[in-house]
Amino acid sequence: MSSLPVAWDDIGGLVDAHARFLTGARVDSDVRDAVLASWKRCRSAGLEPHRLHIPYVPDVTLDERLLRAAEPVLRKLTESLTDLGTTVALCDGQGRIAQRLGGHRRLLAHLDAVSFAPGFDTSEHIAGTNAVGTALVERGPVQVVGREHFADCLQPFACAAAPVRDPLSGHTMAVLDLTCLRDDGDPIMLRLVQEAAHAVETALLDQSTQHERALLAAYRRAAPHGVPEPDGAAGIGRIDLAVLREKAEALLASPHRTLDEVTLSGGRSATLLRRRVVGAAGETGVVVEARVLGHPRPVELTPPTSPAAAAHVIAPGGLGDRSDGGLVLVGEPGVGRLALLARRRLGLLHEAGTRIGATLDVTRTAEELAEVVVPRFADFAALDLPDAVLSGEEPGPLGADVPLRRVALRCRNDEPRLYHVGDGFAYVGTTPQARSLESGRAVLEPVLAEAGGWRAQDPVRLERVLAAGTHSLITVPLRARGTTLGVVSFYRCANPVPFENDDLSLAQELGGRAAICIDNARRFTREHNTALALQRSLLPRGRPEQSAVDVAYRYMPAQAAVGGDWFDVIPLSGARVALVVGDVVGHGLHAAATMGRLRTAVHNFCSLDLPPEDVLTHLDDLVGRLDRSEDWASETTPAEICGIGATCLFAVYDPVSRRCTLTRAGHPLPAVVGPDGTVDFVDLPSGPPLGLGGLPFETVELELPEGSRLVLYTDGLVEDRHRDIDAGLDRLRAALAHAGPAPDDTCEAVLDALLPVRPTDDVALLVARTHAFGPDRVAEWDLPSDPAVVSRCRAAVTARLAEWGLDDLAFTTELVASELVTNAIRHATGPVRLRLLRDRALICEVSDGSGISPRLRRARTEDEGGRGLFLVAQLTERWGTRHTPHGKVIWTEQPLPS
Repeated sequence: MSSLPVAWDDIGGLVDAHARFLTGARVDSDVRDAVLASWKRCRSAGLEPHRLHIPYVPDVTLDERLLRAAEPVLRKLTESLTDLGTTVALCDGQGRIAQRLGGHRRLLAHLDAVSFAPGFDTSEHIAGTNAVGTALVERGPVQVVGREHFADCLQPFACAAAPVRDPLSGHTMAVLDLTCLRDDGDPIMLRLVQEAAHAVETALLDQSTQHERALLAAYRRAAPHGVPEPDGAAGIGRIDLAVLREKAEALLASPHRTLDEVTLSGGRSATLLRRRVVGAAGETGVVVEARVLGHPRPVELTPPTSPAAAAHVIAPGGLGDRSDGGLVLVGEPGVGRLALLARRRLGLLHEAGTRIGATLDVTRTAEELAEVVVPRFADFAALDLPDAVLSGEEPGPLGADVPLRRVALRCRNDEPRLYHVGDGFAYVGTTPQARSLESGRAVLEPVLAEAGGWRAQDPVRLERVLAAGTHSLITVPLRARGTTLGVVSFYRCANPVPFENDDLSLAQELGGRAAICIDNARRFTREHNTALALQRSLLPRGRPEQSAVDVAYRYMPAQAAVGGDWFDVIPLSGARVALVVGDVVGHGLHAAATMGRLRTAVHNFCSLDLPPEDVLTHLDDLVGRLDRSEDWASETTPAEICGIGATCLFAVYDPVSRRCTLTRAGHPLPAVVGPDGTVDFVDLPSGPPLGLGGLPFETVELELPEGSRLVLYTDGLVEDRHRDIDAGLDRLRAALAHAGPAPDDTCEAVLDALLPVRPTDDVALLVARTHAFGPDRVAEWDLPSDPAVVSRCRAAVTARLAEWGLDDLAFTTELVASELVTNAIRHATGPVRLRLLRDRALICEVSDGSGISPRLRRARTEDEGGRGLFLVAQLTERWGTRHTPHGKVIWTEQPLPS
């Protein structure tokens, strides 16, 4: 057996896909669907890949028929693999190892070390993703190689397994497994184990009693013309054959029916006849014959020695005409109905496994259970949960008088019922529902008319329910991980057959599967709500006070999970404003917490009055350090984070110059809507996402007419798995072109046009409409580097404040302006400029050509200078320094008189 190629051991990047999966990252493109589904089940079951507890059972027993059938197959398979370093294991239907054959000493030592030995459990919910346990869950052949195993200890192996089914009932009797070291593996292992499992099933069929063969011989003797060979069915296609066999099964399972008419393709029809036969030794049984209209002789529709002929065994019937039928099915009395019911139940369980839990929504999961069981199992089904489960919380003890809410209800017809979806109520202690909640076990009421405890819930209304034909009930507590989450009730009305004990076990299986899915959805809801609460607490609350722009924003969390999208509006010095939108890769609590850290960092960098490109440079360095620190932490703790990635768009708008400076790190392009409604996407160079480092961030400066709208957003608005970004940008352009001028109107128009009903990614949208400061709010003077100019500055400041009606601030502003101008003339280089801005506060700015920032200090008693900035800081509310390409600006703010 040749070694596996590298691509098999590392399919699509399996080296790190497992670690990334554990962090919550998406790995859909890197991992096979069956393996990824198994990983998700393992995570939901609470398994930890670095720590497993494998239970041991002293004696694992197998059916004697199975052992007789498997012994020669296993012996031959083991002999063929002697020199190939592969062991053969036979496990029971629960995944416990019964036998382990072959394999060299080194392989066996490795297997013993990981408890892959007789007596140990390999079921998926115990041992994680592996061929045996996953084959049981998937109900089919499975191959798992290397890092596809969920558990770390199993990753050195390659294995393939296939279930062995009883050919009569379809029940999984055992699992056959081939395991070797990963380097010795080969894809052919899957075919070998499938062939071996099929050989065991064939041997099981050959071991079946000679009863069916005797019945078949009796039927052949009774037919005057014999039974034609399979080629006698000329003109009968596969679909028609399948229809005839299905109808024959239903006919044979009905003790009071002997005939059935079947419509075939091409307008033809066939008649099915059930008859009783007796063998030479007194064997009794039933056969089904078919006559297809248009054929002069009966046609044989199933080879008499095939598994189908032996599997669908029939209930007794009367002896009929023996000369005009082609054999369909043959068997011994009573088994046919059981086999048919078993197949239908297996089909129902399979459908439940594929349909229930398709979403992580508690209500939808409950509805999926009801949809699966009605009408195939029950005529109507009702599912009741406490409000705590709906909100994602852990429910308290459930029982009588505990408030519940009807979450799902599905009816075959318009059967009367006591409660509707959304109703709140509590069950009386005598009801089957209350008893099942308190005991944790399912309760069967085959005759509701005799169940006084059930009617005690509401005697008058439930009497009407009985009168409408409701006659049988099974109620099952929904239990998962030791906790009761609610109760589901199955009723029969139109179906005259009451529930039986076999139905009780099926109902428990259905309820158990649904409970696990509901609990997964509940836990997800709790995490989702926690992450959403954290994120909302970290996002801006209200609109900050500033006059540069009118803003509106929307944040829409993803339907499935909260992400790391954020936005911000940050007032800056000089009446400017910073507009920020960012997106942290990933979902959940970690993404929300990382978003909060980055948003706080942006505020801190903005408080330093850094240029936009410097803000992103510092943010990029911070993300890189966070990433490295988390990588270090993951060496000593279970990895929760594989890496941090984020994008960001940062813009600064100045209402005095009407200029906007923008820069971005891997973020979608911003849009600008002109006052006339024209829409343009800013041609802004895209820097690398935050955390990669190594490249500078470029800026673009625009002059925006007053009334322009700047639109910033995250990629969830314009891109999803069903729409590429170009199509999203086209739709965004069209929506902006027809949106109203108000920022709130723009937000609503954009979300209505682009946001799906159930968004798969977070969306942050920020719309800012620009204002401009005219000459009535701005005063500025260019000053020579001459100390004599200081007195003229004081006079000019006093005069302008008088024009603005701010005489109360004249004395303080004179002193502040004279100190700042004096410092600029004395310690800096020209040109010097003085500017006053009348905004929500009175802003005084002095700019010069020096890049050296002044430092506030406390002068000593004997010092002759050094008190200027100290006085400025005492007389104003805020002050600071910001650097420009040509020097610096010292600014102060004073509150306006009330």
